[in-house]
Amino acid sequence: MTYSANVIKVMIASPADVAKERQLIRDVIQEWNAIHAEDRKVVLMPIAWETHSSPEMGDRPQAIIKQLLRSCDLLVVVFWTRLGSPTGAATSGTVEEINEHLASGKPAMIYFSAVPVRMDSVDGVQYERLQTFKSELQSQGLFDEYEDLTGFRAKFARQLAQTVIANFARNEPDAEVNLPSAAHPPSLSEAARELLLEATQDPAGAILQIGTMGGMHVQTNQRDFVEGGDVRSAARWRGAVGELQNQGLGEDRAGKGEVFFMTDAGYRVGDLLRAQ
Repeated sequence: MTYSANVIKVMIASPADVAKERQLIRDVIQEWNAIHAEDRKVVLMPIAWETHSSPEMGDRPQAIIKQLLRSCDLLVVVFWTRLGSPTGAATSGTVEEINEHLASGKPAMIYFSAVPVRMDSVDGVQYERLQTFKSELQSQGLFDEYEDLTGFRAKFARQLAQTVIANFARNEPDAEVNLPSAAHPPSLSEAARELLLEATQDPAGAILQIGTMGGMHVQTNQRDFVEGGDVRSAARWRGAVGELQNQGLGEDRAGKGEVFFMTDAGYRVGDLLRAQ
């Protein structure tokens, strides 16, 4: 089915040591499209060097990347242990992309990984240069950090939605886009699907995760999912709660890990699951 939509090109930039994060960014973007594109008339298009360039483009790699960047609306950058190689114009190609994008007045989402790493496996010069660049950005408040991939996924999904709504959601549609006639929900485990469907029927849209003397309880819509005293069952349903939170389908508003409320995305995915 064809819709009038505002197409937002999202450039994914990073050194070579965060391949998992690059794929995760793509997954989150596709999930956002599956849930929100038809309703909001906004489609996010991931752009990356490895998928949007070819030898026929006939220029040095950094010049080609900059050509791609100039057509993009949003830049997403991830660093871990490397800054990248100097280009002559900046301390690395990724830094050059950040500088040019910000100079154009466009939004950028910059992340630094705090995932533990063996320091004897790290290029010391690269790491030192990265820390210097991080310090330069810190005074500008231009970046965020994460401690593991699960946390990054949850943080990026939430902040991506906030960034799109703040910067692009009110723009007039600028293209005709072919979208599926029915959106597909994101991939969820069997337990997470079951918990989500029950939670969207709860009058408060809430999931309770509470530890008592009798063990852990995961409850919603007057149903306790944990089999009494069974630690394996408790682990399964706690994992399901975490999965919903990581995908932006449930949120811990108080930050205590006890009460999780369905988000708008959670309700939409529930509707999609019931329609299948």
